[in-house]
Amino acid sequence: MNQQDAAARPAAEGPQGAPGGMRPVPPKPAAPPTAGLPQVAAPGDAPSSPTDAPDASPRKPRRTGSILLKAVFVVVLLGVIGGLVWLAMWLGKDSAKTSDDGGSGVVEISPTPLPTPLALPREGVAPADFRLGDCFKDFDPESLRSTVVACDTGHSAQLVAVFRYPTKGPYPGREALAAKALEACQAARLGPAANDYVLNFQRAYPSSTSWASGDRRVDCYVTADGGNVINASALP
Repeated sequence: MNQQDAAARPAAEGPQGAPGGMRPVPPKPAAPPTAGLPQVAAPGDAPSSPTDAPDASPRKPRRTGSILLKAVFVVVLLGVIGGLVWLAMWLGKDSAKTSDDGGSGVVEISPTPLPTPLALPREGVAPADFRLGDCFKDFDPESLRSTVVACDTGHSAQLVAVFRYPTKGPYPGREALAAKALEACQAARLGPAANDYVLNFQRAYPSSTSWASGDRRVDCYVTADGGNVINASALP
């Protein structure tokens, strides 16, 4: 210690035996003290514990969430595609079934006028030649021939709805034909003139014999019990 240091510091009492009354200098520690100091990792050294490592938590959830959303999207997309494929197959199957039993036909409830009206009355008209809207005198649904008259003259029946089966297909059976004729009657639309008469719905459909000869039409008529008392069209 030089003289300036001795003058600058006040003298301190030391233990007996210390020369000059100065505090003995403790031995130099082997390593600098670290107690109470923050631990700083040396450059290039790996963190010694998870708490010392850089905080990566903000990134992991985002990356995990993105992967999860993609997986959910793929699963939903595959489900939608599978559902569409199944629906297409189901509709195709149902369409084929409808074609087999003749259900793909169409109910007709509005007459189509002919470019040149047929002369009336017409006698001896076969059921296969009946047209939607025709009115019949002395109508018998089981007769093989009927008389078609003008609807503003006395008649007892009128054809108000028709269902046509496809030209190809097996005979559906009486029950199926009767049910289809009922559907045709339920779809029929009647005009105001129908309210002036007491009318009933009557159905007619092909037999197995007439089906084999090409008859594919199911008919719905309105009829009057009192004979040829109707003098107007029952259709709108």
